[in-house]
Amino acid sequence: MSSKIFGGSESREHEDSDHWMSVSDLMSGLMIVFLFISIALMRTAFIERDKIKQVAVAYQERQVALYEALKTEFSEDLEKWNAEIDPTTLSFKFKSPDILFVTGSAELRPVFRAVLMDFFPRYLKVLSDFRDSIGEVRIEGHTSSKWNHNSSPDDAYFRNMALSQERTRSVLLYVQMLDAVSIERDWVRKNVAAVGFSSSRLVLNEQGLEDEDASRRVTFRVITNAETQIRSILED
Repeated sequence: MSSKIFGGSESREHEDSDHWMSVSDLMSGLMIVFLFISIALMRTAFIERDKIKQVAVAYQERQVALYEALKTEFSEDLEKWNAEIDPTTLSFKFKSPDILFVTGSAELRPVFRAVLMDFFPRYLKVLSDFRDSIGEVRIEGHTSSKWNHNSSPDDAYFRNMALSQERTRSVLLYVQMLDAVSIERDWVRKNVAAVGFSSSRLVLNEQGLEDEDASRRVTFRVITNAETQIRSILED
């Protein structure tokens, strides 16, 4: 009887051993599967990263090329227009508030009309070689934080918001109706926006204080579509 008992015990131990070996084999198989899945996901992530990097590098090169093209076209005009081109934001800034608009009004001064008549058709011509990289062109209006002595900061901000928006709309209306822009009018309507920022983006002097004259400006800014291109890569 004892041998049967011992034999039965050995048999159960053998069955338990086979059971645990099967579980062990299963776990090992699952670990291998998870390993291959992880490798596949890592490979996909690296491929997407490389694609995004390629897009970023390509658009940085396009941005530099666009800046250089604008600089080449307008280098002789920047000083007389008191304008500058920002290479990081691709903003063409007109910085002379006294020649831009009638004080407190959206009416373009004759001098600024003449500048825009010369500037805008040439600006569109430069952009024509980069349209596949352009998401939008913004005419941006900026003001100082001041309105009048009796205005609170909030009142001044919203009055200047309305003024900056009216001014950019005046600029867009004027340049869009230029005879030299007639063949590009459809593209302008679809791709050029007028935006007023009020005093939300003030220019500060070296002491960190508001430079009122420098804050009152109009810029033509190119917004690239790099973000859209990157998003399309991630969605594919």
